[in-house]
Amino acid sequence: MPAFAGAFRASPFIEAVKRLGLRYVVITSVTRDDLADGGASQFVRTIEILHQKGNGIIVEVLIPDFGGSTKALRAVVQARPELLNHNVESVPRLYPEVRPGTDYSRSLELLSEVKRMDPEIVTKSGLMLGLGETRDEVIEVMCVLREACCDLLTIGQYLRPTPKHHPVVSFVSPEEFSEYGHIGREMGFAEVASAPLVRSSFRAAELYAKVKE
Repeated sequence: MPAFAGAFRASPFIEAVKRLGLRYVVITSVTRDDLADGGASQFVRTIEILHQKGNGIIVEVLIPDFGGSTKALRAVVQARPELLNHNVESVPRLYPEVRPGTDYSRSLELLSEVKRMDPEIVTKSGLMLGLGETRDEVIEVMCVLREACCDLLTIGQYLRPTPKHHPVVSFVSPEEFSEYGHIGREMGFAEVASAPLVRSSFRAAELYAKVKE
């Protein structure tokens, strides 16, 4: 559910969650660099409302990097979501092409900083394959994510949304995805969801449960 920059209306939001019978909610937003705090305050308010009114609902937030703002990140962490997700998306070599204006190192630092602020929060990240990365580059990113104490990982096939977006360079086979999943679990990830149609919120509740086993 998107975090809006305008006035937050708690009642309709909670009513929708209750009507749908949700026990696990994923909160996300587009990047809002136009806002002073990058939208962090909206994430905080949403988490607080769900914890206060949601009767035990588990909250996952999928956040941007807030422009590297430690203050904004700390505010979200202090709201105590059960899981914090921040996707690195691709390998560092391809960032200038596929993620212009973003910083691979900053994303890794964000994930590490979350664990320093609150080791109890589960962390997750995600990769999209088929953009021109090599197998060794993918495995290296996975290693670095584990070094950042990332608990969960999602890996899926990049699909070009529009002709204006980066083209698909390759289609990764299901067998290769399965291999990455095996490698990730061997590295120590609590779980890796790795298949062509996997996205960052794929079976989110099931992945979270793996950390708690």
